Amino acid sequence: MKEAGTVKWFNAAKGYGFIQRESGEDIFVHFSAIEGSGYRSLDEGARVSFLVKRGPKGLQAEQVELA
Repeated sequence: MKEAGTVKWFNAAKGYGFIQRESGEDIFVHFSAIEGSGYRSLDEGARVSFLVKRGPKGLQAEQVELA
């Protein structure tokens, strides 16, 4: 089941950032987890929906879509 959150920050040059979950905790997001084709980036403050997955360095967002 997808969660909702807000993009805390995203560095397009580095291809990653963090989403603030509804619970208040931050979760890592990599550009490859953003749904869509072409250039994939997220704007600070954007509302998104996503799945949470355990990656090699902890929890991370997957299947990220603009809400």
